[in-house]
Amino acid sequence: MSERFDCHYCRDPLQGKKYVQKEGRHCCVKCFEKFCANTCAECRKPIGADSKELHFKNRYWHDSCFRCFKCYTSLVNEPFMLKENNKVWCNKCTTLEEAPRCKGCLKPIVAGDQNVEYKKTVWHKDCFTCSQCKSVIGTASFFPKGDEIFCVSCHEHKFAKTCVKCKNAITSGGVSYEDRPYHAECFVCATCTKKLSGQRFTAVDDMYYCVDCYKNFVAKKCGGCKNPITGFGKGSNVVSYEGRSWHDYCFNCKKCSVPLANKRFVFQNEQIYCPDCAKKL
Repeated sequence: MSERFDCHYCRDPLQGKKYVQKEGRHCCVKCFEKFCANTCAECRKPIGADSKELHFKNRYWHDSCFRCFKCYTSLVNEPFMLKENNKVWCNKCTTLEEAPRCKGCLKPIVAGDQNVEYKKTVWHKDCFTCSQCKSVIGTASFFPKGDEIFCVSCHEHKFAKTCVKCKNAITSGGVSYEDRPYHAECFVCATCTKKLSGQRFTAVDDMYYCVDCYKNFVAKKCGGCKNPITGFGKGSNVVSYEGRSWHDYCFNCKKCSVPLANKRFVFQNEQIYCPDCAKKL
């Protein structure tokens, strides 16, 4: 009689039946799936004797379960990456998942995409648009304002001050006089157009003059010394009478030269006299 050929686990005879040999032991298909079969990392079911099995780093899958976790493409004979929770990913999905995300459309920015990076944030070039007019800024100049980005034109209209003289936006620098903003090139002498920023000047009826032009063309002439009364330095105090003006140090008696600023005086024959000298005329 021939030697018995039984299942290692249930002792049922295997003669004429399908069986599996594993680790030197013979077992029926039923016992193989119960005691010996590997569990699929994807569907968590046993991988039976009739199933094709794939394994990687002590993990096992049915060949039909070995698919990309993201796009479900079969990865049999394809490159793949094993990620957290025993999930396998194809190369394409792995690249997209690990790629930086565009702040505009939230889609991944992959190799070959034109992009713009600002303060550790990245956009597709066509997604980097003005918060106001929505036009594409791309690699052109822009102005950040909080979490918003503005093109030059929108920033000028929305935030920039307007020059009092030319009415155009002041995008950089500028001059302020009495809380009124000007471009530096617009804040000039009304006569010679010399820039007045950082220079001494005089304002007369909303017109601005450099010292020389004010002396030569605007300032009144002193009735005593005939020089212009500028208000600068010596002679900043002025005496006026009947449309005529004098430096305070020139407002003296014609006869005795006594200073008459803030004192009584007599104006006779276009001349100034103290009361005593006027009596002797």
